[in-house]
Amino acid sequence: MSEVILEYPSEGVALLRINRPEARNALNFAVRQQLAEHFRALSLDDGVRCIVLTGGKDFFVAGADIKDMVESSPVEMMLRKIHLLWQPIAICPKLVIAAVNGYAWGAGCELAMHADIIIAGENASFAQPEIKVGIMPGAGGTQRLTRAVGKFLAMRMILTGKPVSGREAFAMGLCSEVVPDEEVQDAALKMAALIAGMPPLAVTQVKEVVLAGQDMSLDSAMLLERKAFHILFDSRDQKEGMKAFLEKRKPVYEGR
Repeated sequence: MSEVILEYPSEGVALLRINRPEARNALNFAVRQQLAEHFRALSLDDGVRCIVLTGGKDFFVAGADIKDMVESSPVEMMLRKIHLLWQPIAICPKLVIAAVNGYAWGAGCELAMHADIIIAGENASFAQPEIKVGIMPGAGGTQRLTRAVGKFLAMRMILTGKPVSGREAFAMGLCSEVVPDEEVQDAALKMAALIAGMPPLAVTQVKEVVLAGQDMSLDSAMLLERKAFHILFDSRDQKEGMKAFLEKRKPVYEGR
């Protein structure tokens, strides 16, 4: 059976589920390749408007597979070019929701932070414990985490390796919503269906501007926002959305 399962639970929504329970979904090379392939394909699929990424009800991803790395040299690690397998997730134009139950440790925490929205269970566990095995985060843990929660909380997590619960993650700004453990996937799919019903061009522009604007000055980011705002007035969806509002009916968005 594939280690990453793709399903289409509702119109416009794709569900990617990591399926390696014997290793608590630890990311080995095969899982990374399959995730990259799925994200490349879904990025180009006009029928998909939102992607839910999950590991299932027991754990999200417990980290990278240590067995893959324990005897590796620096050159061997470099030649693996793992960063190129993260790229299709990082640049995916579709809205990505991570549904997190259980462990999201190390590479699992970094994978969740590649999403645009994180819905976590109350007993989810987020951690960057790489320091405990003599290394440090290498897929965004020092950068995305700092941008999400600030320097001081990020340094505490990275330097102690201690986990935080779903509720603690929410209080820190590391997740978007926290729900009872048994409701995580349903909540993520419900949000995905809601967003999939929004005008796709507007969703794409929102994601693009938010991500690009993080590394710009405020003035430059505001300019980017205005340009994107103006461009959307050339879309059919803008005309449909505003006419539907005035006519008190449900809009039908085509992504055009």
